[in-house]
Amino acid sequence: MTNDSLEARVYAHVRKHYGFYLFKDPVLTEQTDLDADLQLDDDEALALMEDFFTTFGVARGNFSIGTYYPPEPPLSVMLNPFRKNEIPQVPFFTIGMLIESARAGRWLFD
Repeated sequence: MTNDSLEARVYAHVRKHYGFYLFKDPVLTEQTDLDADLQLDDDEALALMEDFFTTFGVARGNFSIGTYYPPEPPLSVMLNPFRKNEIPQVPFFTIGMLIESARAGRWLFD
């Protein structure tokens, strides 16, 4: 399988999972972030990844959806006016990461 056909299959896989856009489908590139750009929630992203690992025969290694979608703080913490709410820093979660991992046959990122 050539790299171009592998990339095309990964893009098609992501399109299958990102849903329906009323006005305009987003342009997918290797830099497209599954969370920030496609606005997939954690359950949608997890379904995409479970299907990705199976479809492309990629070993999941240390993959955890919590790395890219940290748990929400409890409502009592969010509504506490005396507590400073820190925004968690999460790593990028891009289509390029899926393409690289599909080429390698294993998840390359922690």
